[in-house]
Amino acid sequence: GEEEEEGRLGAQQLWVPNPQLHSGAGGAVNNKKDSFLFWFNHIFDQTAEQEIVFAGVAKEIVDNCLEGYNGTVFAYGQTGSGKTFTITGGVERYGDRGLIPRALSYLFQQYEKSPGAVYSTQVSYLEIYNDSGYDLLNPEHEASKLEDLPKVLLMEDGDGNVHLKNLSLHQASSEEEALNWLFLGDTNRMIAETPMNMASTRSHCIFTVHVSSREPGSSTLRKAKLHFVDLAGSERVGKSGISGALLTEAKYINVSLFHLEQVIVALSERARTHIPYRNSMMTSVLRDSLGGNCKTSMIATCSVEKRHMEETISTCRFSQRVALVRNEATRNEELDPKLMVQQLRQRVQELKEELTMATGEERTDELTQQEKDRVQGLVEAYLLDKSPEARLELGGADMRKIHLAFQLLKKAAATKSEAAPSQQQTLSVEPSEKESAVLDAELNQLRECLKQRDDEISILLKMLKQERR
Repeated sequence: GEEEEEGRLGAQQLWVPNPQLHSGAGGAVNNKKDSFLFWFNHIFDQTAEQEIVFAGVAKEIVDNCLEGYNGTVFAYGQTGSGKTFTITGGVERYGDRGLIPRALSYLFQQYEKSPGAVYSTQVSYLEIYNDSGYDLLNPEHEASKLEDLPKVLLMEDGDGNVHLKNLSLHQASSEEEALNWLFLGDTNRMIAETPMNMASTRSHCIFTVHVSSREPGSSTLRKAKLHFVDLAGSERVGKSGISGALLTEAKYINVSLFHLEQVIVALSERARTHIPYRNSMMTSVLRDSLGGNCKTSMIATCSVEKRHMEETISTCRFSQRVALVRNEATRNEELDPKLMVQQLRQRVQELKEELTMATGEERTDELTQQEKDRVQGLVEAYLLDKSPEARLELGGADMRKIHLAFQLLKKAAATKSEAAPSQQQTLSVEPSEKESAVLDAELNQLRECLKQRDDEISILLKMLKQERR
């Protein structure tokens, strides 16, 4: 309804006269409302400066974005009521900067107040024209026709999250760089002259700021998205008198705004289980902003002219429905993978230092050539020793030496197995019984040595596990 209690929406009210009110003929009683009353958190008149609008509408959203909460600010109203001026700003005076330039300036000011923290900022600019998405920051945008550019496609993952294909992300390391991307996108927007507005934007545009932050000494990375949505203005075709391409654009604009209102109505009704987000591209993109993981602020732009009073009432009624929507914003935090790798490497180095202090030997990743030669000599002496009591002593439970010893033993076994067939081919005389007995004895001796080596390896492994504990 259009009349809400003061405590629900705020402490400021807007009174709008009923344009359809007319006195009845012959003294008949007129039961129509003579006015409508709407409640808002803030009301800004024609004299309000852009700085005041930013402080009342967007500043809190930007602060929450720095804390890891997604945020959305969108403007809604009829064409020519001042949506683009509010969101982007004017070009004649520096003080006419809109919400987006002021938000970017405020973000980088906050970065400077926390020099120890690590921040990363990326921007994207999406245009939805005739229910098709285009990248306003595409470098080919100026040189190509709109229909020749690759369309931005909606992709949905298994968790229901929407991803935008062909929408580029651009790093902004300073306020100036971020503003340059904004101005580049604004020059590529679809703008046309209509009877209602000399420079009417014919598309919905969403400027998104991706903010990543990490506090000093923390491995937790906060990520948040900040959307600024400039909706194309609704207009009555009968009043504006447009035709041709402008009429086609107006149809798409009005249909998409109708689908947006359907989503808002469905969200405001607690009993509804299905929300028609997929009816249009705009509602799909704004899925999180409307009833999802996001803190959303809406500014309704209204015309004070009497001939636009019906559109003003419609805008106010829509804003009251939006105020009934309840979002569930949560902080977006995750562990920084790069920092985790760095911490793990530091931990490994600390453990190596502790091991050096415990053993008195400094170990590197590789054995020195002298250590390799010593291990090779011990292995060769072990292989030449025919005694079943022979032992391979490597000097301590050093896994590097153990691995090298196994490699040398494997290499020696492979060499012996390759030499055996060639020796058999050169022999033309069958071995005698005496020689067979000797060979059998040697084979049994080798088997016994192999069993002893297995026992020694088991003992070495147990010693290594005990040392690690």
